[in-house]
Amino acid sequence: MLKLMVINFLCLGKPLNRGAKFVGAQKTESGDWFRGILQKLDHDLEMVLSAVQAKNKKLKEDFKREQEWLEEQQQLIEALNVTEKEMKTQVIQFSEERAFQGLKSKMLKIKAYKEEILSALGEFLEEHFPLPDKDEFVKKKNSSDDPTIQLVTLHEILENLINKLMDTPHDPYLIINSSFWPPYIELLLRYGIALRHPEDPNRIRLEAFHQ
Repeated sequence: MLKLMVINFLCLGKPLNRGAKFVGAQKTESGDWFRGILQKLDHDLEMVLSAVQAKNKKLKEDFKREQEWLEEQQQLIEALNVTEKEMKTQVIQFSEERAFQGLKSKMLKIKAYKEEILSALGEFLEEHFPLPDKDEFVKKKNSSDDPTIQLVTLHEILENLINKLMDTPHDPYLIINSSFWPPYIELLLRYGIALRHPEDPNRIRLEAFHQ
């Protein structure tokens, strides 16, 4: 726009050059005309400057809005990242808790099944492998033995061996004492249910059938 104004000014200036050849009153008229041209040019330049300033102001406002929008988007992304991390943590915690509850439920079922098996085993052993008659047992014992010793049932021996294996698998051996009836021990050893300690014959352990 400024270029067009300069071209117009140059074109309008040609009559001024021709008018400079006249004398007298024509010089005053040409001066007025030239001032008018300068005023118009100044006015047009002010309009151009005002338009450029307005456009710059609008660009600054647009840039400010774009910058604010960009900051909002950045904050939104950061908030989404935080939410994603929290959700992942919650999912992991939920998975761990669910796995723990599942394991706890299985352990309770195994414990109940174990109690049921031991109860059925106890009934079977008491029926088919009862303790010897006390008087008969005292007669077969040496006179030096204590007749007040309370014998342990085969069911109790097996239960102690099972608990020993489960509670202390690094040391599953049970010490044999005078309350263990020898025929029970021999029975367990003969059928491979129990094993003697390789260095101490007075210690036995349950055979690790689960391995």
